[in-house]
Amino acid sequence: MHEKNAKIRIIKTDTLSDDWYVLKKYTFELQRQNGEWQRQSREVYDRGNGATILLYNRERRTVILTRQFRFPTYMNGYPGYLIETAAGLLDNMDAESRIKAEAEEETGFRLANVQKVLEAFMSRAP
Repeated sequence: MHEKNAKIRIIKTDTLSDDWYVLKKYTFELQRQNGEWQRQSREVYDRGNGATILLYNRERRTVILTRQFRFPTYMNGYPGYLIETAAGLLDNMDAESRIKAEAEEETGFRLANVQKVLEAFMSRAP
């Protein structure tokens, strides 16, 4: 699964939290382009993999979105509701099955076919 383009040596892994999901702190060494090894550390919050779908209504020529409460937005001073695409964590399902279930649950639309378009990753560099 790991592409070997980056040269990494993991030195230490600490579990900081194992409550809702898992938060770990990794200490590692990254080999720079000049061959020098540089020690770094990063916290990784693992919420699991998910899938989302942008539904399109051909008849009305509109996208179909859903409105969901998200506690972190509320804690940042907003009403807490976001307009989103139908989405969910995989939770031991394949992406196609999960997104069909989420689309029906969140929008009421039952899907026969879905097409994978891309994979995306969330990351925040310091």
